[in-house]
Amino acid sequence: MRLLITGGAGFIGSNFVRYMFDKYPDCKITTLDKLTYAGNLDNLHDIEKNPNYRFVKGDICDDKIVNKVMIDVDYVIHFAAETHVDRSIKNAENFVDTNVRGTYVLLDSARKNDIKRFVHISTDEVYGNVGSGYSKETDVLAPRNPYAATKAGSELLVNSFFNTHDLPVIITRSSNNFGPYQHPEKLIPLFVTNLMEDKGVPLYGDGLNLRDWIYVKDNCEAIDFIMSNGMGGETYNIGGGNEKRNIDVARIILKEFGKDENCIQYVKDRLGHDRRYAMGCKKIKKLGWKHSFKFEEALKETIEWYKENRSWWKKLK
Repeated sequence: MRLLITGGAGFIGSNFVRYMFDKYPDCKITTLDKLTYAGNLDNLHDIEKNPNYRFVKGDICDDKIVNKVMIDVDYVIHFAAETHVDRSIKNAENFVDTNVRGTYVLLDSARKNDIKRFVHISTDEVYGNVGSGYSKETDVLAPRNPYAATKAGSELLVNSFFNTHDLPVIITRSSNNFGPYQHPEKLIPLFVTNLMEDKGVPLYGDGLNLRDWIYVKDNCEAIDFIMSNGMGGETYNIGGGNEKRNIDVARIILKEFGKDENCIQYVKDRLGHDRRYAMGCKKIKKLGWKHSFKFEEALKETIEWYKENRSWWKKLK
């Protein structure tokens, strides 16, 4: 099995690389990553000497580099993306370039090289605000921030290559990931590392925004499962079944550190901040996939990882 993993030096991508080598030691993996602030070679330090692993620094918008790494590849798992909502609100240009044009370049190269399967990693944010109930894969997309809009646009491109060129694509939409190697600008690692530095935890608005959380290792397992068992041209929601208010996540983390709510610092709410994301996951469960980790246990494991890897996140903060 020969894999091209875009964004493999990022949070979910690096966890996926590690997961695949653990499960399939003989697989061959090429990682393509531009190494922006979110891409970090330290995320892959433990596998960089693996003879079946190759790292290529490059931009997915560069068709020359993409065409070179696409040769002799069976599967493409496309994680590479600009993902931070706050940054997209300030300036969305990089998000349009990477998330839309970059996806097009990869799709076009995959088509020319007869890729067996192209797995596009998307997000629950493409559904937009979900007041009640749960989003289904067939729901109309209604993104409400620039990041989510570019991810929705990339999904439309992916599906167009399936319908027009018969490219064997699959889209996964996952809920909020957390776990080792997540950049400390994100909510859980930000709260954890701030408390380790005796700082407060900044909480948007009233803290009542609802998110479903999935441990990154569960998401990696689900992506692998879909790659093998999913149907071409289909989209699959991957949720954690852990819907929690942001303030409650903060309280759980504070409790782990023996701190009280005086550490919470309420800050001005994000522009266009969606109140709730929530996905129904009957489709993937019907295929036979289920979670391996409970939220509280995975959160404790994550906190321990940040405690044991202070030098990793200190450089990023």
